[in-house]
Amino acid sequence: MAKSSTFTEEEKAAMKEAAAERRTAAKRGTGSKKAEADLADCLAKIEAMDENDRAIGETLHRIVTTHATDLAPKTWYGMPAYANADGKVVVFYKCAGKFKMRYAEVGFQEWANLDDGDIWPTVFAVTAMTPAVEERLTDLVTRAAS
Repeated sequence: MAKSSTFTEEEKAAMKEAAAERRTAAKRGTGSKKAEADLADCLAKIEAMDENDRAIGETLHRIVTTHATDLAPKTWYGMPAYANADGKVVVFYKCAGKFKMRYAEVGFQEWANLDDGDIWPTVFAVTAMTPAVEERLTDLVTRAAS
């Protein structure tokens, strides 16, 4: 079989995870049991990461659950993510190990309130969690969820 240049194996796996997440979400319905299960899925993804990715993921999770309490944890394409009341992902975490990248990414979807003129960043590379990175991410997450 010819190798596809369109999607990497990691991207294909993420798409399969997204399809499985949609099926699972449909079965879970709504309410507190769904929220608990979504949280457990999100935390399981973070726990399965290597040490550096996990440190970033745990800190991002703490930031979101402390400073953007209206966002609900879930998984999105097999990654930890945080969605608004409409279920739309606002913040997501793409760990370096999942896609064999040299840095992790904290990204913001179009629903994030980060607009700044005619151009602004929506994805931030993170190589390590430091106090300065934590402070910057706290500001971004707080603004995104406002």
